Amino acid sequence: MKVLVACEESQAVTIELRRLGHEAYSCDLEPCSGGHPEWHIRRDVIALLDGDYMFETDDGNIHSIIGSWDMIIAFPPCTHLAVSGAAWFEKKRANGTQDKAVDFFLRFTDCKCERVAIENPVGIMSTRYRKPDQIIQPFMFGHPFTKKTCLWLKGLPQLFATELLERPENGWENQQYTNGRYSGYGKKWGGQREDGTYRKYGDPEVKKIRSKTFPGIARAMAEQWAGRDKE
Repeated sequence: MKVLVACEESQAVTIELRRLGHEAYSCDLEPCSGGHPEWHIRRDVIALLDGDYMFETDDGNIHSIIGSWDMIIAFPPCTHLAVSGAAWFEKKRANGTQDKAVDFFLRFTDCKCERVAIENPVGIMSTRYRKPDQIIQPFMFGHPFTKKTCLWLKGLPQLFATELLERPENGWENQQYTNGRYSGYGKKWGGQREDGTYRKYGDPEVKKIRSKTFPGIARAMAEQWAGRDKE
């Protein structure tokens, strides 16, 4: 299958699809952090959506998609859409940034591809577009975190849990005790550094890390939506 993974600099899903033998490409305005520039398209993804297009990957090679993609998995930016930023919605509506984000999201809903998945946190697209087909959590795929993630699907089944974890009574986010109190933020995805210390709320690096797809979810998307390539 030829698969386009839109708005993905981490290449988490792309790498899993490649592992299964598919011709998958990540596309983002940012350089890839997944280590495979030969699979990464650094440009605006909109021109690619309907296929019949030649494109260059970050290693300088030219590729083409003849006809439509077999599948598109999209992670449109959520900064102006997620309810976590509701306090700034009025300003974003006034300056037009929210409407632009909505229009970008909706472009994935009317592309020619027959198999499309769009991922976003809980936000305004449930009313500006429609309710999602499914809401998943990292703890359904082996990761001890809570992070509601909405999926809008076309021609694809809902994901089933691959490693369902039982949530502790006081929640995973409350298991880190620092500075005389429980740090709810510390245990969330992206809060903890490799050296064991914790990033402060508002750290720009946290936003980038939290936007990356959990490995267990990426693996489930590739295996359940694409499977191993039979060619």
